[in-house]
Amino acid sequence: MAYAATAENLHPSATAAPGVLALQRALVWLVGASGAIVFIEPSPYELVTLTAFVIFFATGLRMRLVFVPVLLLLFLLNVGYTISAVAVMDRPNVGNWIATSWYMAVTVMFFAMVVSEDTAARLDMLRRGLIVGAMIASAAALVGYFNLVPGGHGLFTLYERASGTFKDPNVLGAFLILPALFALQSVVSDKFRKSLRNALAFGIMSLAILLAFSRAAWGGLVLTSAFMLALMVLTSRSQAQRSRIIVMAVAAVILAAALVAVLLSFDSIADMFKQRASFDQSYDEGRFGRFGRHILGADMALDLPFGIGPLQFHNYFPEDTHNSYLNAFMSGGWLSGVCYPALVFVTAMTGFRYIFVPLPWQRTYLAIFAAYLGTVGESFIIDTDHWRHFWMMLGAMWGLFVAAERYKVTSDHTFREPLQAS
Repeated sequence: MAYAATAENLHPSATAAPGVLALQRALVWLVGASGAIVFIEPSPYELVTLTAFVIFFATGLRMRLVFVPVLLLLFLLNVGYTISAVAVMDRPNVGNWIATSWYMAVTVMFFAMVVSEDTAARLDMLRRGLIVGAMIASAAALVGYFNLVPGGHGLFTLYERASGTFKDPNVLGAFLILPALFALQSVVSDKFRKSLRNALAFGIMSLAILLAFSRAAWGGLVLTSAFMLALMVLTSRSQAQRSRIIVMAVAAVILAAALVAVLLSFDSIADMFKQRASFDQSYDEGRFGRFGRHILGADMALDLPFGIGPLQFHNYFPEDTHNSYLNAFMSGGWLSGVCYPALVFVTAMTGFRYIFVPLPWQRTYLAIFAAYLGTVGESFIIDTDHWRHFWMMLGAMWGLFVAAERYKVTSDHTFREPLQAS
């Protein structure tokens, strides 16, 4: 990777016109912000990403040798899906599912190429855009749940759970985790005014996650926050900084517990919380429950080299797979079933190599890596394979790998971007 990352001309963005740089960075911000509005199709995210893709290629976007393995895995993954879909293409939504899968693959390469250049500035704009988008989605979720505007409850909730600008409350909760981590980082490490502002943002996002009543999102926020904060302590450059992170993290936990206690004093919230927090849900238990389906589906996949095709699992079992790795086997046969986990876990394992590399964008990297690992784990119990933010994080990770190698290998650091503003 180090050779591939440094074998070409590595700083085309440094010679770009200031207006072009500003346009590119603004597009990255807009892509991040639009990722929160996906309850209509085609969503603003698709339209903005496609527009950004075209403009970036017109103004300078490079495919690097190091991305070829990722490109190959994405290609083979979708070839498997397409082959398996041939026999069921006349069935509802299959064609759209295949088109979406190919589109998600394109977004991975787009984010990888974008983040690998002008890294600190583009990554900061993506972070800012995601926070703005998350605040929009969270505000919509709260407006809908508490019925603050006429018609808002029906538009921004589903089954009495906050869904905001998403179709599914589970996806809302999952999307908000990364922006919440960004806000939490500021709370524990920035100056008072900025820390206070981000504490408010973190509280609003956390409240939206709570009211989405997604068990996976609850656990994901807690675990990824703890993991990220631990990494921040381990990578901090001073004892004072480490002490502040620990003290602020403890204070955040106390405030969060107090907020939850207040919310649970409302009967409607408490009843839904108890229902969702239970581990004896009917769709989880039994031979054909969530985990029973995983075992039966895995046994079935071994006998089906070409799978059963996308969106067909519910024809054999009461519900969908709720396991992205199993779904890859069932939707795309052995080819997709091997390529999907290979892509996901190779990215995760590679990510550990860069945790302790002192980079200008290290703080942001830790948040993305923690959120990515959380989604990798969540994929064992939920179908995450069409979550736009998941593919965005995967692509950004590869872009950051390349940027890190460039930063480490180039001795004179002539292309080094400015440190991310604190």
